[in-house]
Amino acid sequence: MIDNSGSETEIIRRIIDGDVNAFEHLLKKYKQYVFKIVGRRVPYDQTEDIAQEVFIRAYQSLPNFKGISPISNWLARIAVRTCCDFWRKAYKSKEFSMSSLTENQENLLEKIISDQSGQEFSERWSQKEVYEVLNYALNRLSAEDRTVLELVYLEGYSAKEAADLLGWSLANVKIRAFRSRKKLQSLLSK
Repeated sequence: MIDNSGSETEIIRRIIDGDVNAFEHLLKKYKQYVFKIVGRRVPYDQTEDIAQEVFIRAYQSLPNFKGISPISNWLARIAVRTCCDFWRKAYKSKEFSMSSLTENQENLLEKIISDQSGQEFSERWSQKEVYEVLNYALNRLSAEDRTVLELVYLEGYSAKEAADLLGWSLANVKIRAFRSRKKLQSLLSK
């Protein structure tokens, strides 16, 4: 928590004026908030590194912070964009083949494609297996496609909220969400 020595605005001013130790106040206050955002978007073993990257970017960007929206919103945007960058790098360096799926995952994927009954599907397959196949398919998408799908369809953000977090226009989020969903459906049906 921020101590009684000043408001967040005062602390930000002190940081910009060269008091690097003042950043510790923001770090302590928003550490769990950033970890929660990052933890939902990247593999568990990468959470700490990505969260650290978020705070490095925030520190470097503080002179550009205008204070129009709360600092928590500003940090959330940096966190989401940092996670998107993580997936962009992972996407470029990773190739997937169907042979990389376990036998259970292959069976599940075939079941998804051929099963017409959603209830039968949910009764026969565990949530963990469904998550693994979904994660496999999401990993095949670009970072931007994956992020917009996660925000809009998996985390329940409105298109307007997702646009704010990503720094995109509302129209771009709607179009990208629609196209990304179609790409995901195509991946799952191959």
